[in-house]
Amino acid sequence: MEAAEDTRGWSVLVAVMLFAVLSHTSAARDREAPRLTSGSSHQHHRLKRGWIWKQLFVPEEDPTPRVIGQLKSDYDRGESAIQYILSGEGAGDAFAIDEYSGEIRTLKKLDREEKAFYVLQAQAINRRSKEPEEPQSEFIIKVQDINDNAPRFQNEPYVSSIPEMCPTGTMVVQVSATDADDPMFGNNAKLIYSILQGEPYFSVEPKTGIIMTSWPNMDREAKEKYLVVVQVKDMLGLSGGFSSSTTVTVSLSDVNDNGPMFQHHLYTFAIPEDATVGTTVGRVTAEDADVGANARMNYSLVDDLEESATFTIQTDPATQAGVVVLAKPLDYESKRRYVMAAEVVNEQVDTVFLPLDEFTDRTTLKIVVQDVNEPPVFLSPSYEWMVTENAAVGSAVGVVSARDTDTADDPIRYSIDKSSDTAKTFRMDPLNGTITIAKTLDRETATWHNLTVIAKEAKHHRLSSTVVASIKVLDVNDNAPRLAGLYQPYICEGTQAGELIQLLSAVDPDEPPEGHHFYFSMVPDMHINPNFTIRDNQDNTAGIVARRSTFTRKDRSRYLLPVVVSDGGSPSLSSTATLTISVCSCQPGGHCPSSGVEALALSMGVSLQTFVGLLVCSVLVTGFRLWG
Repeated sequence: MEAAEDTRGWSVLVAVMLFAVLSHTSAARDREAPRLTSGSSHQHHRLKRGWIWKQLFVPEEDPTPRVIGQLKSDYDRGESAIQYILSGEGAGDAFAIDEYSGEIRTLKKLDREEKAFYVLQAQAINRRSKEPEEPQSEFIIKVQDINDNAPRFQNEPYVSSIPEMCPTGTMVVQVSATDADDPMFGNNAKLIYSILQGEPYFSVEPKTGIIMTSWPNMDREAKEKYLVVVQVKDMLGLSGGFSSSTTVTVSLSDVNDNGPMFQHHLYTFAIPEDATVGTTVGRVTAEDADVGANARMNYSLVDDLEESATFTIQTDPATQAGVVVLAKPLDYESKRRYVMAAEVVNEQVDTVFLPLDEFTDRTTLKIVVQDVNEPPVFLSPSYEWMVTENAAVGSAVGVVSARDTDTADDPIRYSIDKSSDTAKTFRMDPLNGTITIAKTLDRETATWHNLTVIAKEAKHHRLSSTVVASIKVLDVNDNAPRLAGLYQPYICEGTQAGELIQLLSAVDPDEPPEGHHFYFSMVPDMHINPNFTIRDNQDNTAGIVARRSTFTRKDRSRYLLPVVVSDGGSPSLSSTATLTISVCSCQPGGHCPSSGVEALALSMGVSLQTFVGLLVCSVLVTGFRLWG
């Protein structure tokens, strides 16, 4: 019915257009000067003429040539005096005109989607005079649509994602199809959408192609991807129409609607007691049905403080497993088993889908400490003793002690590492660990002795360990002080009584706790020296002072002066040194050249034998004093 109405509408429209054209043409002709018809000498007016049209439409895809219309002039009396000519679009190719009858026919089938209408021109001329009987007229042949195209989806493929648990009616995506047929002619291009696959989870709005959810609370963990097949039909879905289909891939994106859960209620691990801090004890695993950030989790140890302080648990970022790590040293003999609770919780919590407590789970950890045969353990990490250097050989210095921490409790044997430089100076009792002196000690030779002591199991695995024992040798006053240098004092001629001749100091290998206190004096029990005296400065120095004036080389060239140096130890020790004081003819400033002394000795005629005799006497006197 609609096609018939459209055809009538086009016929009326074309008739109106032709009527207007013909009316204009007739009026123009009436205004022209009158002309004589062939064989007549009388003038007459041309009558108003018009074109006669039967049909101006052609159905597409019709392969049979057929007459679709006729052009006819009102001058045409059927005598073949008028010739009809067709020109314009498709003339001679798609359309032809019978030059005698004016009938227009098709030459081939036409495709409306390729060309919807043709604009042509028609002429009617007198065959004899070749003059136009009618003015050239333009008209249109419209190709009528038939439903010869199926609808086609645009923008394929269709892929969409929606969050799981979304409410019913959530828009997924809009599919769109087009039809090449004429949308203005009938229902050929009027489309309607429907679901072929995907119900009851999805539906489609028939006219717009909008796909929506129709099932509440779709769960990604149950099904992550859906394939929805949508069909589109033309002719408003009536029979005889064309259809096409497309597939829409719908993925459910994750929301945090699941909490982590441990795979087991109890995890048991074993670790040797000698494991180092930082050793991985084991792994616990919690599963979360969510993915990505919604599945990230953190682990912790709860309950007993001692248990959780001995171990820690960390999250492996790659696997999301809980890694149990040793945080403190273990001792099988002290504690053999640890029991604690491990907790896991989602890193991100969304209480829209689950209550807070369902984002947390717990399990029990049982960690068994394995016994390891360990070497003996010294009761002290190091030992340090002090002993005086005059301690007798065989005296006890100290005692080391070790124990076997294993359950077997092996006896321990002690020894001193022979590679030690001082191993022969001390002796070790192998049974009780007592260290005694084996050789006389001398603090001035070695102040410290460092021994490496070995403790070894007497049975079983004979494991051993070592410890350092340091022995400090304390000083005793066993060295006499002595003058600090080889003094060569001299006295200048003209020196006055009371003048300082030489400043003396002393040294002592000993190290008294309160420092050195040296005392300087003349040899006792001898008559007073008339020439010199020793003045103790009370600061560990002393000065040789002249007791008279008028020392000359002529009188005497050298003087022997015994000097006694004693310390403040208990008992006090002393030594005597005899100094030779030379008389010198000094230069200005008090300098005595060596030639001044030698020349004096030669001029005085003192023989070498005499000088040696005096020196021997001095040494003998000193020796008597020391032994007395």
